[in-house]
Amino acid sequence: MMPTTAEKLVLDAASNHHLDWLESEAVHIMREVAAECGKAALLFSGGKDSVVLLRIAEKAFRPGKFPFPLVHIDTGHNFAEVIEFRDRRIAELGEQLIVRSVEESIRRGTVRLRNPASDSRNAAQAVTLLETIAEFQFAACIGGARRDEEKARAKERIFSFRDEFGQWNPKAQRPELWDLYNTRIHPGENMRVFPISNWTELDVWQYIAREKLALPPIYFAHERQVIPRNGFLVPLTTLTPAKEGEVIETQVVRFRTVGDISCTCPVASDAATVEAIIAETAMTKITERGATRMDDRTSEASMEQRKKAGYF
Repeated sequence: MMPTTAEKLVLDAASNHHLDWLESEAVHIMREVAAECGKAALLFSGGKDSVVLLRIAEKAFRPGKFPFPLVHIDTGHNFAEVIEFRDRRIAELGEQLIVRSVEESIRRGTVRLRNPASDSRNAAQAVTLLETIAEFQFAACIGGARRDEEKARAKERIFSFRDEFGQWNPKAQRPELWDLYNTRIHPGENMRVFPISNWTELDVWQYIAREKLALPPIYFAHERQVIPRNGFLVPLTTLTPAKEGEVIETQVVRFRTVGDISCTCPVASDAATVEAIIAETAMTKITERGATRMDDRTSEASMEQRKKAGYF
């Protein structure tokens, strides 16, 4: 019997050499950070990309401890399943996790929202991140951003220089010829480093399949109450209630990306296994952020504007 498309893609995940190449590049970048960047941190939210980064870090540094702590910037509006998974995974690894919250920034007055209880805190994470970098004097923060996610990320370097204000200038990026990275910075400046920048969403899922990585359950198909709104399926929560005249539906959905509840939406899907998600991802024509992140629809340049202000 001939294998199905899904089975072929899963077989590719186990045997295709392109995953070995991507993994090798990511391990090299991770070790480059440890060797050249002084005090660093690995940003870990519990999402699929940061789960992949943890496995890369394990392959780069085990059996020793990671040479940097893990950091999570908590909006306070996260999905409970993701936070539970985050804490369980950290306990399994036995590594240090530093958590700083947007709520603390609100209490200090460095973040101001019109309605702190319900407004999206996604962009406000930039302020809390910059405060965390200053508090611990991190010279580099490793993140799971990928170029295929969004046009602003597509033109960002693997070692992304940020000035003393934490800002990114897309016109002042450093060349990265022959995998040589310029990590020199002045006091107060820092680097954001993206070891899986060259990966696609399909690569990530094939790697998850190959490495048998655990994920939060909301990445897989489940029933959830949602509100159809402007082309999105908005999850029904206390932070995202139905507006007058809107219809609440129960649909089988899954999350392609995980972020702040106020701006992250699931997609209709019956893919309940990694294999089914790989097959579905191979067929999709809409990027994960384009299909699920309401904050990216505010303007064509919304992501670039946030990154210029210090966002991941």
